[in-house]
Amino acid sequence: MRETRVAQINIFETYSQHAFGIQLKQLSKILDRYPEILALIENDLIEPACKKVGATGLAVETVFRCLLLKQQLRCSYEQLAFHLSDSTSYRAFTRLPDFVYPSRSGLQSVIRKIKPETLETVHQLLAVKLLEDGTMSLEKIRIDSTVVKSHITPPSDSQLLNDSVRVLSRLLAKSGHFTGLKIRFTDKRKASKSLAFQIFNAKNAQKERLYPELLKLVRVVQRQIERGLSMVKAQCSASEKMLKWQAKVEHYRDLLLKVVNQTERRVINKEKVHSSEKIVSIFEEHTDIIVKGYRDIQYGHKINLASDVRGFITYLAIEEGNPADSEQFMPIIRDHEALFNALPHSVACDGGYASMENVTQGRALGIKRVVFHKRVGISNQAMGVKEKTFKVLRNFRAGIEGNISELKRAFGAGRAEWKGEEGFKAFVWSSVITYNLVRLARLESG
Repeated sequence: MRETRVAQINIFETYSQHAFGIQLKQLSKILDRYPEILALIENDLIEPACKKVGATGLAVETVFRCLLLKQQLRCSYEQLAFHLSDSTSYRAFTRLPDFVYPSRSGLQSVIRKIKPETLETVHQLLAVKLLEDGTMSLEKIRIDSTVVKSHITPPSDSQLLNDSVRVLSRLLAKSGHFTGLKIRFTDKRKASKSLAFQIFNAKNAQKERLYPELLKLVRVVQRQIERGLSMVKAQCSASEKMLKWQAKVEHYRDLLLKVVNQTERRVINKEKVHSSEKIVSIFEEHTDIIVKGYRDIQYGHKINLASDVRGFITYLAIEEGNPADSEQFMPIIRDHEALFNALPHSVACDGGYASMENVTQGRALGIKRVVFHKRVGISNQAMGVKEKTFKVLRNFRAGIEGNISELKRAFGAGRAEWKGEEGFKAFVWSSVITYNLVRLARLESG
Protein backbone atom coordinates (compact mmCIF):
# COMPACT_ATOMS: atom_id res chain seq x y z
CA MET A 1 0.00 0.00 0.00
CA ARG A 2 1.42 3.36 -1.06
CA GLU A 3 2.00 5.93 1.68
CA THR A 4 0.44 8.72 -0.41
CA ARG A 5 -2.53 10.07 1.51
CA VAL A 6 -4.20 12.07 -1.22
CA ALA A 7 -4.01 11.17 -4.88
CA GLN A 8 -3.07 13.99 -7.21
CA ILE A 9 -6.19 15.49 -8.75
CA ASN A 10 -6.35 15.19 -12.51
CA ILE A 11 -7.29 18.52 -14.07
CA PHE A 12 -9.04 16.58 -16.81
CA GLU A 13 -11.43 14.79 -14.42
CA THR A 14 -14.75 14.38 -16.14
CA TYR A 15 -18.10 13.32 -14.74
CA SER A 16 -21.22 12.31 -16.59
CA GLN A 17 -24.00 14.89 -16.62
CA HIS A 18 -26.37 12.16 -15.49
CA ALA A 19 -27.86 12.75 -12.01
CA PHE A 20 -25.61 10.07 -10.49
CA GLY A 21 -22.51 11.60 -12.08
CA ILE A 22 -23.43 15.01 -10.67
CA GLN A 23 -23.95 13.42 -7.26
CA LEU A 24 -20.53 11.77 -7.39
CA LYS A 25 -18.91 15.08 -8.30
CA GLN A 26 -20.55 16.79 -5.32
CA LEU A 27 -19.58 13.89 -3.06
CA SER A 28 -15.98 14.22 -4.22
CA LYS A 29 -15.96 17.90 -3.23
CA ILE A 30 -17.33 16.99 0.20
CA LEU A 31 -14.63 14.37 0.78
CA ASP A 32 -11.96 16.95 -0.03
CA ARG A 33 -13.19 18.95 2.96
CA TYR A 34 -12.41 16.14 5.39
CA PRO A 35 -8.78 15.03 4.94
CA GLU A 36 -8.83 13.87 8.59
CA ILE A 37 -10.66 10.75 7.41
CA LEU A 38 -7.65 9.61 5.39
CA ALA A 39 -5.36 10.00 8.38
CA LEU A 40 -7.59 7.58 10.30
CA ILE A 41 -7.79 5.00 7.53
CA GLU A 42 -4.10 5.24 6.67
CA ASN A 43 -3.07 3.32 9.80
CA ASP A 44 -5.09 0.30 8.67
CA LEU A 45 -3.89 0.31 5.08
CA ILE A 46 -0.21 1.17 5.32
CA GLU A 47 1.98 -1.44 6.95
CA PRO A 48 4.87 0.04 8.99
CA ALA A 49 7.43 -1.85 6.89
CA CYS A 50 6.13 -0.21 3.70
CA LYS A 51 6.42 3.40 4.83
CA LYS A 52 10.10 3.71 4.04
CA VAL A 53 10.43 1.55 0.96
CA GLY A 54 7.67 3.13 -1.11
CA ALA A 55 5.60 0.02 -1.78
CA THR A 56 3.33 0.42 -4.77
CA GLY A 57 -0.44 0.18 -4.57
CA LEU A 58 -3.61 2.23 -4.46
CA ALA A 59 -3.56 5.52 -2.59
CA VAL A 60 -5.43 5.63 0.73
CA GLU A 61 -7.88 8.15 -0.72
CA THR A 62 -8.60 5.88 -3.68
CA VAL A 63 -9.29 2.88 -1.43
CA PHE A 64 -11.77 4.83 0.70
CA ARG A 65 -13.54 6.22 -2.36
CA CYS A 66 -13.72 2.72 -3.87
CA LEU A 67 -15.40 1.57 -0.66
CA LEU A 68 -17.98 4.37 -0.88
CA LEU A 69 -18.61 3.64 -4.56
CA LYS A 70 -19.09 -0.06 -3.89
CA GLN A 71 -21.69 0.64 -1.19
CA GLN A 72 -23.57 3.01 -3.50
CA LEU A 73 -23.58 0.57 -6.41
CA ARG A 74 -24.23 -2.47 -4.17
CA CYS A 75 -22.06 -4.51 -6.47
CA SER A 76 -19.54 -7.33 -6.11
CA TYR A 77 -15.78 -6.76 -6.21
CA GLU A 78 -15.74 -8.27 -9.69
CA GLN A 79 -18.37 -5.80 -10.87
CA LEU A 80 -16.57 -2.94 -9.15
CA ALA A 81 -13.35 -3.83 -10.96
CA PHE A 82 -15.24 -3.74 -14.27
CA HIS A 83 -16.87 -0.37 -13.51
CA LEU A 84 -13.50 1.13 -12.56
CA SER A 85 -12.01 -0.01 -15.86
CA ASP A 86 -14.97 1.12 -17.94
CA SER A 87 -16.42 4.34 -16.50
CA THR A 88 -14.68 7.70 -16.65
CA SER A 89 -17.01 9.06 -13.95
CA TYR A 90 -16.12 6.26 -11.52
CA ARG A 91 -12.41 6.62 -12.28
CA ALA A 92 -12.65 10.37 -11.73
CA PHE A 93 -14.44 9.90 -8.41
CA THR A 94 -11.97 7.32 -7.10
CA ARG A 95 -9.02 9.29 -8.56
CA LEU A 96 -7.41 6.28 -10.12
CA PRO A 97 -4.17 7.13 -11.95
CA ASP A 98 -4.06 6.54 -15.70
CA PHE A 99 -3.30 2.96 -16.73
CA VAL A 100 -4.12 1.63 -13.23
CA TYR A 101 -6.91 -0.94 -13.33
CA PRO A 102 -7.31 -2.69 -9.96
CA SER A 103 -8.40 -6.33 -9.99
CA ARG A 104 -11.17 -7.96 -8.01
CA SER A 105 -8.74 -9.55 -5.56
CA GLY A 106 -6.74 -6.35 -5.22
CA LEU A 107 -9.81 -4.29 -4.37
CA GLN A 108 -11.07 -6.87 -1.90
CA SER A 109 -7.74 -7.19 -0.10
CA VAL A 110 -7.32 -3.45 0.52
CA ILE A 111 -10.95 -2.54 1.26
CA ARG A 112 -11.28 -5.34 3.80
CA LYS A 113 -8.18 -4.13 5.63
CA ILE A 114 -10.14 -1.17 6.98
CA LYS A 115 -11.19 -2.11 10.52
CA PRO A 116 -14.74 -1.62 11.81
CA GLU A 117 -13.41 0.43 14.73
CA THR A 118 -11.78 2.80 12.25
CA LEU A 119 -14.99 3.16 10.27
CA GLU A 120 -16.93 3.84 13.46
CA THR A 121 -14.45 6.60 14.29
CA VAL A 122 -14.88 8.01 10.77
CA HIS A 123 -18.66 8.12 11.27
CA GLN A 124 -18.24 9.89 14.60
CA LEU A 125 -15.81 12.42 13.12
CA LEU A 126 -18.22 13.23 10.30
CA ALA A 127 -21.15 13.52 12.70
CA VAL A 128 -19.29 15.98 14.93
CA LYS A 129 -18.19 18.05 11.91
CA LEU A 130 -21.75 18.15 10.54
CA LEU A 131 -23.07 19.29 13.92
CA GLU A 132 -20.41 22.00 14.20
CA ASP A 133 -21.24 23.49 10.80
CA GLY A 134 -24.99 23.38 11.46
CA THR A 135 -25.81 20.72 8.88
CA MET A 136 -26.84 18.23 11.54
CA SER A 137 -29.06 19.18 14.47
CA LEU A 138 -29.75 17.80 17.94
CA GLU A 139 -32.91 19.86 18.30
CA LYS A 140 -34.92 16.69 17.70
CA ILE A 141 -33.73 13.13 17.26
CA ARG A 142 -35.66 9.92 16.69
CA ILE A 143 -34.61 6.46 17.84
CA ASP A 144 -35.47 2.99 16.59
CA SER A 145 -33.97 -0.48 16.22
CA THR A 146 -33.79 -2.95 13.36
CA VAL A 147 -31.95 -6.12 12.37
CA VAL A 148 -29.12 -6.47 9.87
CA LYS A 149 -29.07 -10.06 8.64
CA SER A 150 -25.99 -12.21 8.36
CA HIS A 151 -25.14 -13.70 4.99
CA ILE A 152 -26.40 -17.20 5.81
CA THR A 153 -29.21 -19.53 4.82
CA PRO A 154 -32.01 -20.30 7.30
CA PRO A 155 -30.41 -22.78 9.72
CA SER A 156 -31.30 -26.39 10.51
CA ASP A 157 -29.47 -28.84 12.77
CA SER A 158 -29.04 -31.38 9.97
CA GLN A 159 -27.45 -28.80 7.67
CA LEU A 160 -25.13 -27.55 10.42
CA LEU A 161 -23.98 -31.12 11.07
CA ASN A 162 -23.44 -31.69 7.35
CA ASP A 163 -21.52 -28.42 6.99
CA SER A 164 -19.25 -29.44 9.86
CA VAL A 165 -18.60 -32.88 8.36
CA ARG A 166 -17.88 -31.33 4.97
CA VAL A 167 -15.44 -28.71 6.26
CA LEU A 168 -13.58 -31.03 8.65
CA SER A 169 -13.31 -33.80 6.07
CA ARG A 170 -11.92 -31.32 3.55
CA LEU A 171 -9.28 -30.22 6.06
CA LEU A 172 -8.31 -33.84 6.65
CA ALA A 173 -8.04 -34.39 2.89
CA LYS A 174 -5.68 -31.40 2.61
CA SER A 175 -3.58 -32.33 5.64
CA GLY A 176 -0.64 -33.42 3.47
CA HIS A 177 -0.33 -29.98 1.86
CA PHE A 178 -0.41 -28.09 5.17
CA THR A 179 1.42 -30.46 7.52
CA GLY A 180 3.45 -32.77 5.31
CA LEU A 181 1.61 -35.74 6.81
CA LYS A 182 -1.18 -37.27 4.75
CA ILE A 183 -3.84 -38.51 7.15
CA ARG A 184 -5.84 -41.51 6.04
CA PHE A 185 -9.52 -41.34 6.88
CA THR A 186 -12.91 -42.65 5.77
CA ASP A 187 -14.65 -39.91 3.81
CA LYS A 188 -18.21 -39.49 5.10
CA ARG A 189 -19.13 -36.39 3.11
CA LYS A 190 -21.35 -38.14 0.58
CA ALA A 191 -23.25 -40.11 3.24
CA SER A 192 -23.64 -36.98 5.39
CA LYS A 193 -25.01 -34.95 2.50
CA SER A 194 -27.51 -37.70 1.66
CA LEU A 195 -28.79 -37.95 5.24
CA ALA A 196 -29.07 -34.17 5.60
CA PHE A 197 -31.08 -34.02 2.37
CA GLN A 198 -33.38 -36.81 3.56
CA ILE A 199 -33.95 -35.08 6.91
CA PHE A 200 -34.72 -31.78 5.20
CA ASN A 201 -37.47 -33.42 3.13
CA ALA A 202 -38.72 -35.88 5.75
CA LYS A 203 -41.77 -35.74 7.99
CA ASN A 204 -41.34 -35.50 11.75
CA ALA A 205 -41.56 -39.26 12.37
CA GLN A 206 -38.94 -39.95 9.72
CA LYS A 207 -36.66 -37.25 11.11
CA GLU A 208 -36.61 -38.95 14.50
CA ARG A 209 -35.26 -42.08 12.81
CA LEU A 210 -32.75 -40.31 10.55
CA TYR A 211 -31.15 -37.94 13.06
CA PRO A 212 -29.53 -40.75 15.14
CA GLU A 213 -27.99 -42.10 11.92
CA LEU A 214 -26.53 -38.70 11.09
CA LEU A 215 -25.23 -38.24 14.65
CA LYS A 216 -23.61 -41.69 14.51
CA LEU A 217 -21.83 -40.69 11.30
CA VAL A 218 -20.75 -37.39 12.87
CA ARG A 219 -19.15 -39.22 15.81
CA VAL A 220 -17.07 -41.24 13.35
CA VAL A 221 -15.78 -37.96 11.89
CA GLN A 222 -15.08 -36.63 15.40
CA ARG A 223 -12.90 -39.63 16.18
CA GLN A 224 -11.04 -39.21 12.89
CA ILE A 225 -10.39 -35.58 13.68
CA GLU A 226 -9.02 -36.34 17.15
CA ARG A 227 -6.79 -39.08 15.72
CA GLY A 228 -5.57 -36.75 12.95
CA LEU A 229 -4.74 -33.95 15.40
CA SER A 230 -2.82 -36.34 17.64
CA MET A 231 -0.78 -37.66 14.70
CA VAL A 232 0.07 -34.17 13.45
CA LYS A 233 1.12 -32.92 16.90
CA ALA A 234 3.30 -35.99 17.44
CA GLN A 235 4.93 -36.32 14.03
CA CYS A 236 5.05 -32.83 12.44
CA SER A 237 7.25 -29.85 13.16
CA ALA A 238 5.46 -26.66 14.15
CA SER A 239 5.55 -24.67 10.89
CA GLU A 240 3.32 -21.69 10.13
CA LYS A 241 1.23 -23.73 7.67
CA MET A 242 0.85 -26.60 10.12
CA LEU A 243 -0.26 -24.32 12.97
CA LYS A 244 -2.74 -22.61 10.67
CA TRP A 245 -4.23 -25.98 9.69
CA GLN A 246 -4.37 -27.10 13.31
CA ALA A 247 -6.12 -23.89 14.40
CA LYS A 248 -8.76 -24.30 11.69
CA VAL A 249 -9.41 -27.94 12.57
CA GLU A 250 -9.74 -27.17 16.28
CA HIS A 251 -12.01 -24.21 15.56
CA TYR A 252 -14.49 -26.21 13.48
CA ARG A 253 -14.18 -29.23 15.78
CA ASP A 254 -15.26 -27.10 18.76
CA LEU A 255 -18.19 -25.70 16.77
CA LEU A 256 -19.20 -29.23 15.78
CA LEU A 257 -19.27 -30.26 19.44
CA LYS A 258 -21.68 -27.39 20.16
CA VAL A 259 -23.89 -28.33 17.19
CA VAL A 260 -24.00 -31.96 18.32
CA ASN A 261 -24.93 -30.86 21.83
CA GLN A 262 -27.80 -28.64 20.67
CA THR A 263 -29.06 -31.32 18.25
CA GLU A 264 -29.14 -33.99 20.96
CA ARG A 265 -30.92 -31.65 23.36
CA ARG A 266 -33.46 -30.37 20.84
CA VAL A 267 -34.14 -33.39 18.62
CA ILE A 268 -33.33 -36.43 20.76
CA ASN A 269 -34.20 -35.19 24.26
CA LYS A 270 -37.01 -32.83 23.15
CA GLU A 271 -35.49 -30.06 25.28
CA LYS A 272 -36.00 -26.37 24.64
CA VAL A 273 -32.67 -24.65 23.98
CA HIS A 274 -32.49 -20.91 24.61
CA SER A 275 -31.65 -18.86 21.54
CA SER A 276 -28.50 -17.48 23.20
CA GLU A 277 -27.12 -21.05 23.42
CA LYS A 278 -27.76 -21.96 19.79
CA ILE A 279 -25.39 -21.87 16.83
CA VAL A 280 -27.06 -21.02 13.53
CA SER A 281 -23.97 -21.11 11.27
CA ILE A 282 -20.48 -22.57 11.59
CA PHE A 283 -19.19 -19.94 9.17
CA GLU A 284 -20.86 -16.92 10.79
CA GLU A 285 -20.96 -18.21 14.35
CA HIS A 286 -21.30 -14.68 15.75
CA THR A 287 -24.86 -14.51 14.36
CA ASP A 288 -27.63 -13.86 16.90
CA ILE A 289 -31.19 -15.13 16.78
CA ILE A 290 -33.47 -12.09 16.90
CA VAL A 291 -37.10 -12.86 17.71
CA LYS A 292 -39.60 -10.09 16.99
CA GLY A 293 -43.13 -11.16 17.81
CA TYR A 294 -44.10 -14.81 17.74
CA ARG A 295 -43.28 -15.70 14.14
CA ASP A 296 -40.74 -13.13 12.92
CA ILE A 297 -37.31 -14.70 13.49
CA GLN A 298 -34.23 -13.12 11.92
CA TYR A 299 -30.57 -14.14 11.98
CA GLY A 300 -27.99 -11.41 12.28
CA HIS A 301 -27.45 -8.59 14.75
CA LYS A 302 -29.75 -6.01 16.23
CA ILE A 303 -28.77 -2.38 15.72
CA ASN A 304 -30.00 0.73 17.52
CA LEU A 305 -29.82 3.99 15.61
CA ALA A 306 -30.89 7.59 15.79
CA SER A 307 -31.44 10.24 13.13
CA ASP A 308 -32.04 13.98 13.12
CA VAL A 309 -34.57 16.19 11.35
CA ARG A 310 -32.71 15.97 8.03
CA GLY A 311 -32.35 12.20 8.22
CA PHE A 312 -28.64 12.07 9.08
CA ILE A 313 -27.76 9.10 11.26
CA THR A 314 -26.34 10.60 14.44
CA TYR A 315 -25.78 7.31 16.26
CA LEU A 316 -25.57 3.59 15.60
CA ALA A 317 -24.67 0.63 17.80
CA ILE A 318 -24.37 -3.03 16.80
CA GLU A 319 -25.69 -5.01 19.74
CA GLU A 320 -24.80 -8.46 21.04
CA GLY A 321 -27.73 -10.80 21.62
CA ASN A 322 -31.27 -9.47 21.65
CA PRO A 323 -31.42 -6.81 24.39
CA ALA A 324 -34.74 -5.10 25.07
CA ASP A 325 -35.08 -1.69 23.43
CA SER A 326 -36.08 -0.16 26.76
CA GLU A 327 -32.66 -1.09 28.18
CA GLN A 328 -30.84 0.73 25.36
CA PHE A 329 -32.51 4.14 25.66
CA MET A 330 -30.18 5.66 28.27
CA PRO A 331 -26.98 4.25 26.68
CA ILE A 332 -28.02 5.92 23.41
CA ILE A 333 -28.60 9.24 25.16
CA ARG A 334 -25.33 9.05 27.11
CA ASP A 335 -23.39 8.19 23.94
CA HIS A 336 -24.86 11.26 22.24
CA GLU A 337 -23.77 13.42 25.17
CA ALA A 338 -20.27 11.89 25.17
CA LEU A 339 -19.79 12.33 21.41
CA PHE A 340 -21.34 15.75 20.86
CA ASN A 341 -20.91 17.22 24.35
CA ALA A 342 -24.59 18.13 24.12
CA LEU A 343 -28.00 16.56 24.64
CA PRO A 344 -30.93 16.57 22.22
CA HIS A 345 -33.75 18.95 23.06
CA SER A 346 -36.50 16.45 22.17
CA VAL A 347 -36.34 12.68 21.71
CA ALA A 348 -38.99 10.63 19.90
CA CYS A 349 -38.71 6.84 20.13
CA ASP A 350 -40.38 3.67 19.02
CA GLY A 351 -42.80 2.19 21.57
CA GLY A 352 -40.32 -0.55 22.48
CA TYR A 353 -38.18 2.02 24.33
CA ALA A 354 -41.08 3.17 26.48
CA SER A 355 -40.75 3.08 30.26
CA MET A 356 -41.42 5.60 33.00
CA GLU A 357 -37.85 5.13 34.21
CA ASN A 358 -36.48 6.21 30.80
CA VAL A 359 -38.69 9.30 30.84
CA THR A 360 -37.55 10.22 34.35
CA GLN A 361 -33.86 9.67 33.70
CA GLY A 362 -33.94 11.41 30.32
CA ARG A 363 -35.64 14.51 31.65
CA ALA A 364 -33.38 14.55 34.71
CA LEU A 365 -30.38 14.80 32.36
CA GLY A 366 -31.89 17.88 30.72
CA ILE A 367 -33.92 16.55 27.79
CA LYS A 368 -37.08 18.64 27.65
CA ARG A 369 -39.32 16.12 25.90
CA VAL A 370 -39.08 12.32 25.85
CA VAL A 371 -41.84 10.89 23.67
CA PHE A 372 -42.75 7.33 22.66
CA HIS A 373 -45.05 6.78 19.71
CA LYS A 374 -47.09 4.44 21.94
CA ARG A 375 -47.84 5.89 25.35
CA VAL A 376 -47.84 2.52 27.18
CA GLY A 377 -49.55 4.09 30.18
CA ILE A 378 -47.25 7.15 30.27
CA SER A 379 -49.12 10.46 30.33
CA ASN A 380 -48.33 13.45 28.13
CA GLN A 381 -47.50 15.42 31.26
CA ALA A 382 -44.88 12.86 32.29
CA MET A 383 -43.35 13.05 28.80
CA GLY A 384 -43.30 16.84 29.03
CA VAL A 385 -45.64 17.54 26.09
CA LYS A 386 -49.14 18.64 25.26
CA GLU A 387 -51.33 16.56 22.97
CA LYS A 388 -50.53 18.66 19.90
CA THR A 389 -46.78 18.46 20.51
CA PHE A 390 -47.06 14.73 21.15
CA LYS A 391 -48.66 14.20 17.76
CA VAL A 392 -46.00 16.33 16.03
CA LEU A 393 -43.17 14.35 17.63
CA ARG A 394 -44.93 11.04 17.00
CA ASN A 395 -45.20 11.90 13.30
CA PHE A 396 -41.56 13.03 13.30
CA ARG A 397 -40.52 9.65 14.74
CA ALA A 398 -42.15 7.85 11.83
CA GLY A 399 -39.50 9.38 9.56
CA ILE A 400 -36.82 7.05 10.90
CA GLU A 401 -38.65 4.15 9.26
CA GLY A 402 -37.82 5.77 5.93
CA ASN A 403 -34.20 6.31 7.00
CA ILE A 404 -33.87 2.62 7.89
CA SER A 405 -35.54 1.57 4.65
CA GLU A 406 -33.13 3.68 2.58
CA LEU A 407 -30.13 2.44 4.57
CA LYS A 408 -31.10 -1.15 3.80
CA ARG A 409 -32.49 -0.76 0.29
CA ALA A 410 -30.04 1.71 -1.23
CA PHE A 411 -26.86 1.00 0.77
CA GLY A 412 -27.07 -2.74 1.41
CA ALA A 413 -27.51 -2.72 5.19
CA GLY A 414 -30.35 -5.21 5.00
CA ARG A 415 -27.80 -8.04 4.82
CA ALA A 416 -24.10 -7.78 5.66
CA GLU A 417 -22.21 -9.58 2.89
CA TRP A 418 -18.68 -9.56 4.34
CA LYS A 419 -17.46 -12.63 6.23
CA GLY A 420 -16.83 -12.90 9.95
CA GLU A 421 -17.87 -10.69 12.83
CA GLU A 422 -15.32 -8.02 11.92
CA GLY A 423 -16.55 -8.10 8.32
CA PHE A 424 -20.17 -7.80 9.47
CA LYS A 425 -19.43 -4.70 11.54
CA ALA A 426 -17.24 -3.12 8.85
CA PHE A 427 -20.00 -3.62 6.26
CA VAL A 428 -22.62 -1.97 8.47
CA TRP A 429 -20.41 1.03 9.28
CA SER A 430 -19.50 1.39 5.59
CA SER A 431 -23.19 1.54 4.73
CA VAL A 432 -23.89 4.17 7.40
CA ILE A 433 -20.96 6.39 6.36
CA THR A 434 -21.98 6.19 2.70
CA TYR A 435 -25.60 6.94 3.61
CA ASN A 436 -24.67 10.12 5.50
CA LEU A 437 -22.24 11.35 2.83
CA VAL A 438 -24.70 10.76 -0.01
CA ARG A 439 -27.45 12.51 1.96
CA LEU A 440 -25.10 15.48 2.44
CA ALA A 441 -24.26 15.53 -1.28
CA ARG A 442 -27.96 15.54 -2.18
CA LEU A 443 -28.66 18.32 0.34
CA GLU A 444 -25.91 20.53 -1.03
CA SER A 445 -26.91 19.82 -4.63
CA GLY A 446 -30.38 21.07 -3.91
